[in-house]
Amino acid sequence: MASGIDQRRAEFKRYKEDVQSRGKPFHPFAMWHDTVMSLVVVLVIIGLAALWYFDSGEKPEDVGVLGPRYTAEADPGTTSFVPRPDWFFFFLFYLLRIFKWPETVVLGTVGVPTICLILLLALPFLDVRRERRIIRRPVALVAGVLVIISMGVLTYKGATAEEGGLADNLAEGATEEQLQMGAELVAESGCLNCHTYRGAGSPNLGAPDLTQIGAENRGVDFFHRYVANPAEFGNTTMPPFQSLGDENLEAIAVFLDASKNP
Repeated sequence: MASGIDQRRAEFKRYKEDVQSRGKPFHPFAMWHDTVMSLVVVLVIIGLAALWYFDSGEKPEDVGVLGPRYTAEADPGTTSFVPRPDWFFFFLFYLLRIFKWPETVVLGTVGVPTICLILLLALPFLDVRRERRIIRRPVALVAGVLVIISMGVLTYKGATAEEGGLADNLAEGATEEQLQMGAELVAESGCLNCHTYRGAGSPNLGAPDLTQIGAENRGVDFFHRYVANPAEFGNTTMPPFQSLGDENLEAIAVFLDASKNP
């Protein structure tokens, strides 16, 4: 341990001597360069924002160089909108398609990113060599290339991934009007706060995916009674929806029973 500390101290001493003889200290030279570059980046962002604002109009059809200032108003009652993350989270978004709920989703959302972050933080402490020529660091070179390729592929796959709409899963045994009404009720009644349907929604509290729930062939009456009072079937986690009324419960039941296609 003592020899390692002495070696580090000797290397640091040589570094200071090199700075004095043929280099420049970090302060103030490097700090000044970083400050100037940061100012340039901020000015570029401000310039792009000003160009976007003054080049676009107040109507959605007035599109400027960088896009419209306003788009169509959001429809809070839509059943066809599928939320997607920002582009820099597409890689994590696609990981959720590789690691399925509920068996391995924790590994994809917590395990893999955490392991990568730990390795990134530990890298300066693991690799303490002074060699900076990339051709003499094959392990670091290969690891860096693989990370870039992996992130690029996952980002591309996440950006081009197709999502199914909530009311796209039509099946025999019900009219399109009934299915549409049931789909809207499922979307508006808070079902997707715990359930998922063809990629839409948020899986919580162990609630099952509803995409193929009708494949169990339990019938419309079963789903009607279950949604109205889940406690009757031993489910004390899901709240009752008797307040929706028989007509709405029937529409939800028809929709769930018709959801049989993969």
